[in-house]
This record gives sequence, structure tokens and C-alpha cells, in this order.
Amino acid sequence: MENKGINITKRKDGRYMGKFIIGYNDSGKTQYQYVYGRTYDETESKVLIGREVASRYLSGRYITVGKIYDEWLNAVVNRVKESTFANYKAKFEKHILPEFADIPCADLSAGRINEFINKKLAEKLSASYVRDIFTVFKSMLKYAQEEYGFKLSLKNVVLPKAEKKQIKKISDAEQKRLVLYLRENMSLTAFGILISLFMGLRIGELCGLKWSDVDFDNKILHIKRTVQRISSENGSKKTKVIISTPKSETSFRSVSIPDFLMEYFEKFRNQADFFILSGSDKVIEPRTMQYRYKKMLKSAEIKNHNFHKLRHTFATNCAEKGFDVKTLSVVLGHSNVNLTLNRYIHPDRSHERRLMNSMCMRL
Repeated sequence: MENKGINITKRKDGRYMGKFIIGYNDSGKTQYQYVYGRTYDETESKVLIGREVASRYLSGRYITVGKIYDEWLNAVVNRVKESTFANYKAKFEKHILPEFADIPCADLSAGRINEFINKKLAEKLSASYVRDIFTVFKSMLKYAQEEYGFKLSLKNVVLPKAEKKQIKKISDAEQKRLVLYLRENMSLTAFGILISLFMGLRIGELCGLKWSDVDFDNKILHIKRTVQRISSENGSKKTKVIISTPKSETSFRSVSIPDFLMEYFEKFRNQADFFILSGSDKVIEPRTMQYRYKKMLKSAEIKNHNFHKLRHTFATNCAEKGFDVKTLSVVLGHSNVNLTLNRYIHPDRSHERRLMNSMCMRL
């Protein structure tokens, strides 16, 4: 008996049997689900519920990565920072979509994703970057499973092990040469470099500093914003500079200003709404500051390195001078002390030897 597309028949034992489509096998043959009831109405109700569930499953079963990507973007756009959103889009559009856009999400397997990972490693992408790509992909796939009801096992995906690079601090001799050069050639740029070397600011945080962030009475610097260059939203290769909140909640912080830096804060003091590095209402972006820093390194005859090494040097210097890790973690704006220990603090062998000898002298 069929009614409104529902297939229900009465069996010899008096029960009713209904069936509905739940999918198709690899050869395209229709697969059915059967339900049973003591009455026609009971069986019809089971068929209607089952068919609705199956219909949703089927729609999700064949929905592609490209289609889900558009939905997922709309879901996260108001939940993450603009820079994070741009980062998601860049990873998807450069790496994930060219490989998976037309593939149904439910057809993804650990084997297929492992092939993708190996391909990216062969393209000389770093292990940590490949892991980041997969993390973003996994977030989208989690959304797809929750929305469309299919199950996807990724437990056999093998991620490459990211090697921890041991970044050495700027040598003590080069630090002294750099500080001497900066003080003899003082400018707003030189002042900014000193702030990062002696206060551990990230380059984006430094560029975002305004004079209103300085508490002159209590010698405190408030970190409230960061400057970044991100990809434009229109899909072009163009980029734009944005001013946003710091990297994380703990990156909002207040740091004590060393006394010797206060003389420069007083010297360059300007209008509250002016940016410190520019001395005006125009922001200087990190790329420009990086360029100026490298130019100064060359003039000071110091080996070339990136701006972030100032922050690493500050953290290592603090550890060698006896800073407790918790205080240092707060100053750096880290979410936990393990991040501080694992990423920045690598005291050199001479410091280790001094500590060992100091311990022996007490016995």
C-alpha cells in the first residue's frame, strides 16, 4: 500500500512493514531501511521520521567541502578577530580548496588527508604550518558533521612533528653595541627598538602604542592594541593594515617602564592620541619597522636578524637575571607559564655554569 510516496505493506503475521531510502551503494543501487508497527498509523509515523532523518543525512552525505566552506565562513565571521578570519581564508583558498573543493565532506578519509599532508611537506612547507592548515580544516569539518549529521573519523591522520627551533638571543656584546648605537643615534625608531629590547613587546604591539597608553605618574605602559597587515577580504592578493585588539586576552597588560627608558618617554612625549613610533596620528606598520630595524643593524655592524629576536632576547635576559617565570609570563602577555618556558627561555651554557658553581659554593 502506498500513500503520499510512503511504501507500507501488511505482512502475513498482521504487522505492517514500511520502507524508505537511506542511500546508495558504490554501484548506485538503492539501499532501504525497513521499519515495523502493529498498526498502519504507527508504521507510517516511523517511516516519516526515518525518512526525514535519512533525507538530512543524504543531503549532508554529498555536500562538498567547497559548499561547507562558504557556510562555515558565515558562521565564524562574527566570532573571531578580523586577522584570524583572514588567516582562515588564506589557508583554505591557497591550500585546502584547490585540493578538496569538489569532494563530499563525508568521503574524506584519513588516507586522503595524509596524502595531502605529505604533498604539502614535499612543497617545503614547515611542519608547524602544515599542522596549522589541518587545524583549520578540522574546525570546518567539525562544523559540517554537527550540521549534517554524518560521522568522519580523523584519528588515523598523522601530523608531522614540528621541530622546536632553538633561537639564540642576541649576544651580550652585540646587545651593548646595539644599545650604544641607538642612544648615540636617538630617534623615535631607535626609541621603539629600545622599548622592545627592554620591555619585550611584539612588533605589532609596539606599532600600536599611543601616548595615551603611558602612565607617566606611575611609570606604567598599557598594551591595548596591535597593528597587522592582513589579506583583503575581496579575494585579491592585495593586503591592508589593520589596528585591532592584542593577540589574546592575556596580551592586554600593563608593564613597568624601566627608569632609563622614562627619560626617552619624557623627551618624546606628545599628544595623547598620537602614535609613539610616528609622533603623529599616522600609524607605522610592522613591515616598515622591520625594514628600519634591519637598516640600523647594518649601520651598527650587527649580524642581521628579525625584529622578534628582541623579544626573545628580553625574555632570556630576564630568566638569566632571576625573573620568576610567572612574572615574566605576565610581562610577555602569555596565557600560561609553559608557553614562556618552552618558547623563549633558553639560557646559554655560561649562565648554566654560573648557576652550577654558585650552588657548589654554598656547600
